[in-house]
Amino acid sequence: MFIGVLPERAHLFQPEPRSEVAVNDAAAWRLNPAHRSVYDKLGVALAAGLRAAPCGVDPLVCGLSPDDWVFVKPIVNLAGMALRARAVHADAVPNEPGLFWCERLEGEHTSTDCLVRAGEVVWLAHTSASERKDRARPLYWDVGVERPELDARVRDWIGRHLAGYTGLCNLEMIGGRPIEAHLRGSNGFLELYGPAFVPAWVALMDGQPFEAPPPVPGGLVISLFGTGSLTDAQTALIARSGAISRPDPHTPDRMAVILCPDRARGLELLDRLAPPNRADSFAPDAA
Repeated sequence: MFIGVLPERAHLFQPEPRSEVAVNDAAAWRLNPAHRSVYDKLGVALAAGLRAAPCGVDPLVCGLSPDDWVFVKPIVNLAGMALRARAVHADAVPNEPGLFWCERLEGEHTSTDCLVRAGEVVWLAHTSASERKDRARPLYWDVGVERPELDARVRDWIGRHLAGYTGLCNLEMIGGRPIEAHLRGSNGFLELYGPAFVPAWVALMDGQPFEAPPPVPGGLVISLFGTGSLTDAQTALIARSGAISRPDPHTPDRMAVILCPDRARGLELLDRLAPPNRADSFAPDAA
């Protein structure tokens, strides 16, 4: 059975597997003791060759300049991976327990979901974060993009760090360099993966004959940031665009998530719905 499914999303996780399969990080950590080390984000950064250290180690003695941007976040965090994460200058890193700092990366932010059998990738799908931001948060994710230059990097990373693992996993990268890994998929993108995805995932987990799903049909997952609820006019506009909206009670300052299978319509819809971007609290594309 799937572990950690929110009640309002249970209809997406069908059919159910016979084995226990995690869909959130807390369940994934518990069910995968041999591979849970990937949740050590400091370890992921160091393995990628990035300059990083626990807070308390001065970035300036590690070769950074006072005005260099670094990203600060929890070493391990299973209750929302970005909780307490922010960018600061190297000379202003807080001395807070449980956090680490890492040099700022530049480039495209990608999220790649992979079906893996015994440490070998048998299917993958790339998603790209938009350059348009609301306080450094992407206004949308473009699901199912082609990134052939990343395929080998993802396969190599999983082969080295998840030897023997079977299941769904996710690797986030900036500029092609790993920043976070998860022993579950990107649940927010699942509805745009096509109807063959969940049955294939279940077959893999239950040891049944496996056939890789077709390429992801894709589309946009749009975040509508703000407070309150959608207006009737906004709801009607979303429906006319062929998109689906759902409220987001779990993320502060996000009214709704909108799924649009048509990319062009999704971008047009975003322009009509999104308020003017608020100023980023730190340099864009920091992570």
